[in-house]
Amino acid sequence: MQPIHLFSIASRQADWLSVRQATVAQNVANADTPKYRAVDVEPFGDILSQTRLQLASTNPAHMAPSGLDAAATDVRREESWEITHSGNSVSLEQEMIKAGDIHTSFSLNRSIVAAFGRMLTSAVKG
Repeated sequence: MQPIHLFSIASRQADWLSVRQATVAQNVANADTPKYRAVDVEPFGDILSQTRLQLASTNPAHMAPSGLDAAATDVRREESWEITHSGNSVSLEQEMIKAGDIHTSFSLNRSIVAAFGRMLTSAVKG
């Protein structure tokens, strides 16, 4: 039986989301610190593209992968919406949007893993 990579990818994304959540919390905690610059982590897509899985055709009847490559898209980092007179670049609105995105991603990750787990359980039980 071949290893199932979905669980390892989901685990890596959950770890990445934890780091990003801590980074957003750090930005919010330093919202009033003079000259503090808001930070963010490397996008998960960049991390995922470093450990790319190669698709293998095990049967000549299988479809070939399409020419579309998700790694070819550009990731643009946005600057802070505002910089205060103290030099602080934390925008609480921007950080709250990031926190909402993190929550949504955690929920989606958990739902996918749970559904896949149910599918595996039903396949094993027969």
